[in-house]
Amino acid sequence: MQSPGPYILLYVTLYAAFGVASPYWPKLFESKGLAPEQIGWVLAAALLTRLAAGPLVARLADMVASLRLVLASCIVVAAAAAAAYISADTFWLVLLIAIVQAAALAPTTSLADALTVSAARPQMADKPFEYGWIRGAASAAFLAGTLIIGQLIGPGDLHPIIWINVMLLVMAAAATALLPRARLESAPVTDHSGLVAAKVRGLLKLPPFRIVIIVSALAYGSHALYDAFAVILWSAAGLQPPVISALWAEAVAAEVVVFFLIGPWLVDRLGVRGAAMLAAVAGVVRWTAMGLTDSIAVLAILQPLHGLTFALLHLVCMRVIGNVVPPGLAATAQALYSFGAGIVTAALTSLSGTLYTDYGGLTFLPMAALCVIALLFAWRGFAHSQQQPAGMPAP
Repeated sequence: MQSPGPYILLYVTLYAAFGVASPYWPKLFESKGLAPEQIGWVLAAALLTRLAAGPLVARLADMVASLRLVLASCIVVAAAAAAAYISADTFWLVLLIAIVQAAALAPTTSLADALTVSAARPQMADKPFEYGWIRGAASAAFLAGTLIIGQLIGPGDLHPIIWINVMLLVMAAAATALLPRARLESAPVTDHSGLVAAKVRGLLKLPPFRIVIIVSALAYGSHALYDAFAVILWSAAGLQPPVISALWAEAVAAEVVVFFLIGPWLVDRLGVRGAAMLAAVAGVVRWTAMGLTDSIAVLAILQPLHGLTFALLHLVCMRVIGNVVPPGLAATAQALYSFGAGIVTAALTSLSGTLYTDYGGLTFLPMAALCVIALLFAWRGFAHSQQQPAGMPAP
């Protein structure tokens, strides 16, 4: 029986690296002399790069049947790019490094999820561990990384962010060597591009997988306004930074609890259909209430719903992907799952700025409407979802 230890080590180091750096990269860019507009261009370029690179690199990993090697290589390149920020002192150099780093990081979570979901084998009664344990440890590591780095950096010296990020990424790359050989890595794919494209089309013909893409894109995309403007909205309402930090921490803590404890049980008891519908309903409640009030008491009650709107739905998606996607397309499936949510989130983030300017907190109501649509798709699309492994659909 496989031990979860190597997977926990990989996720903890990788997500701690994200937690250390992700919130502070814009501040680092500012310290390099970049204007706000230039910082926006760098972040936008990185986002577009991630959307393009993720599926391409994941498909390459499936083709060569060496997910661990590709994952380790990507992490090493990302660490080298992070180290390069030390000497970057112009907009164009920062932009180049950000693009390289984004391309390298884009497939890492998809490849890690493909390996871990395969090892957890949700369709087997004697599965060695729950995927939720691993992902919960990752969320806790992200939170710890963010909190710890805040205590280590000073107003004029952001370089500890870079070096700690590099150190953690190197540790994550080394952790891939401890992962056992996965059933996804049995033999390289030697098919030509036409047959590869046919297999990808076959993947998209799997009805449960299509519903995963649609529901996750709608539900995760509904978080776009929250991620971009919740702090601005709460600050305008008079909430102080310690209160805002506590609200964010509450949401992440709820995510960890769902991943570790409640989520796997809910998916087992309710099935993928019931659990997905519960996540969507939680989104409707969460965004509707946030659109109508900025009361601290109400927000404190709402924030734990993040454990359902994100973590529970992610567990549902991993359960479906692990059950219905053929092993040779696992990394590609994970990348398409991430791409669907990413492209919708990017579009809604851009739209949210205009809507927030015109309507303020009421902009959360359209986000609630997206969750209503996700609820309908989950209800219809998962009604006859198969729970055993499936091959490719017949042409």
